[in-house]
Amino acid sequence: MSGLTPETPSTLLSVRGGLIVSCQAYPGEPMRNAETMTQIAESAVLGGAVGIRAQGLGDIALIHERVALPQIGLWKDGHDDVFITPTYEHALAVVRAGAEIVAIDGTRRARPDGLSLAETVRRLHKETGALVMADVGSFDDGLAAEDAGADCVGTTLSGYTGERPKTDGPDLELLAALAGRLAAPVIAEGRIRTPAQAHDCLTAGAFAVVVGTAITHPQSITRCFADAVADARAGTAPTRT
Repeated sequence: MSGLTPETPSTLLSVRGGLIVSCQAYPGEPMRNAETMTQIAESAVLGGAVGIRAQGLGDIALIHERVALPQIGLWKDGHDDVFITPTYEHALAVVRAGAEIVAIDGTRRARPDGLSLAETVRRLHKETGALVMADVGSFDDGLAAEDAGADCVGTTLSGYTGERPKTDGPDLELLAALAGRLAAPVIAEGRIRTPAQAHDCLTAGAFAVVVGTAITHPQSITRCFADAVADARAGTAPTRT
């Protein structure tokens, strides 16, 4: 397991080896409502989650008020390459809404406000004291994010930046490489669809595991079952397992 040092912040220690549940809905979906997302977060707590990841200021604020677990907050904004908490001002708003950890784009791509990743992290540490999770897409991103001062690194963007292929499940190769190299905790996130895959992430060295769609996105879960039923009607093998 990566990232365990005497300097590891207590907030991160509290999620070590556990499941963080990402409670998000996309714009236009029936569940795109702060109250609904908070109820899902509360349900995740009952199921054994050790942390919550949430998107949007309203969701973050209400979850912070009602859920007594560390929260990784982010603000998706825009349609350009860098859209996960793309600027310092976005990150500052996320912290003020109540997130103990702010997730930001941790790639080496140019940020919309012109600040470097290191400048963004340094300002957040100095002005808020919040922890920073760098969502990265490659091994080199992870190295740069740690050098920039990120408190933890997530594999969230693997397969989405053009540097690595989009694996069918979690990118265990990247996860293991980062966990074996970085001193910062490496958090597995992205395409973790089954309990077995979550297990594999911890075995590969993840400090903690984030699961979202497979737990909290009914449209995707329903589609998996609907596809399996359709395969059965057609007399074919399941297209997804």
